[in-house]
Amino acid sequence: MAPTSARRWAVAATTPWVVWAALRRTGGERGFPLVPALSFTPYAAGTALLPLAVAVRARSRSATVLAAGAGAVLAGAVRSHRGRRPVGPPPAGRRLRIATVSLRRGLVPAGPVVELVRRHRIDLLAVQELTPVAEQRLLAAGLAELLPHAHVVPARPGSEPAASGAVWSRLPLGARTVAPGGFEQPAVRLPGTPELEVVSVHTRPPATSPAAVRGWTEDLAALPGPEPAVLRVLAGDFNATLDHAALRAVLRRGYLDAARAVGRGNLRTWSPLRSPVPRLGLDHVLVDPRLAVAGCDVVPVAGSDHRSVVVDLVVPGG
Repeated sequence: MAPTSARRWAVAATTPWVVWAALRRTGGERGFPLVPALSFTPYAAGTALLPLAVAVRARSRSATVLAAGAGAVLAGAVRSHRGRRPVGPPPAGRRLRIATVSLRRGLVPAGPVVELVRRHRIDLLAVQELTPVAEQRLLAAGLAELLPHAHVVPARPGSEPAASGAVWSRLPLGARTVAPGGFEQPAVRLPGTPELEVVSVHTRPPATSPAAVRGWTEDLAALPGPEPAVLRVLAGDFNATLDHAALRAVLRRGYLDAARAVGRGNLRTWSPLRSPVPRLGLDHVLVDPRLAVAGCDVVPVAGSDHRSVVVDLVVPGG
């Protein structure tokens, strides 16, 4: 290949990474398939040395600059996921341990869910993809003995049964409502001053079509924001990673990502049952900044393609 042709080919080879980096940097991804593609930004960052090697080999200065710049942007985005560990001990206050669990269209056995609650001493469980059969199995397995207070919202008529959601709590509940969205997202309040509200989040997945992306975008935009009168927590399956501009827009409304708050924002919560890759961080716990995050971890749940996110919160004034 002639030197000029090789250099042109090297520039062309960098283009996918350059476009990807530009979208991630600007938050300019819109529609299908760009939105689902941005989920894989860590993988794009991990392969960014390939176009750089091609550019160096072709001795193309322009391609080298483009490839190096794209790699730096993508690597910086991935590093930003982690966040920073807090300095010093958490403040005094009442401790509350919250966990999320996705039941994979109700197919996850009840035993692992009840074991999660028992072993990790969960105070409040936010459940997604519940079905009537799965609910009965959970109750038969003793979930209500551990978490006696519940807000279960069945799927709307005509919706798939797994569109249901629930919150189970060890502590007595106050007001029970439903957050707006395409799936049922129960919200519960724990009495106090101010009250603590927890929403079991489940947005529609954006993975299949332009219409799916529109529904996902609407769901994220409709999530309630922080407000002075309540300490709000959004916990569940956002079907979004920190590389999505729509999720970062929710954070900019005033929330903290619990995993990032303790320097663990690179935790991956979803992967196919029969494959170790891809692994994506789709599940999150977003908290009012007045709540301190004392810990965050992910716990596998047998039968689920999602790991549970377990978060320790410190509620002020408790």
